[in-house]
Amino acid sequence: MSQSLQERYAAHNACFGCEPANPRGLRIRSFPEGDEVVADWTPESHHEAFPGILNGGIIGALLDCHGNWTAAHHLMRAAGASSPPCTVTADYAVKLLRPTPSGAPVHLRARVVESSADRATVEASLESGGKTCATCRGTFVAVKPGHPAYHRW
Repeated sequence: MSQSLQERYAAHNACFGCEPANPRGLRIRSFPEGDEVVADWTPESHHEAFPGILNGGIIGALLDCHGNWTAAHHLMRAAGASSPPCTVTADYAVKLLRPTPSGAPVHLRARVVESSADRATVEASLESGGKTCATCRGTFVAVKPGHPAYHRW
């Protein structure tokens, strides 16, 4: 797949963390790779908590959005659908294990560890320089008609 999940299924969406249409957003690009979904992202100085270190809130946004797309992709495949359901975060918890340098790309990995027809629990990690700097576990739910996020992509 040459296009990321976001580019393929939500090219006109403007989510701060993951959508291509937000010029001020993080614009992560998530790609299926075997049983995982991966992404590489490069911080800029305005993403720092202090010189040389990535802000924890940015780390949380990266893991949240990447986990969300991992869940949506999984639910799409499990249902045999041609496009992913719109999913939202029900809960997520981030563990910041060590400072994340802001001067180098970070690598995101995520995989579904539990799922049902309308939700998936995802475990994800953020690595820099070959070291795991943060982990996340979250639950993402496919929304139904009437929800504000329904048909957002």
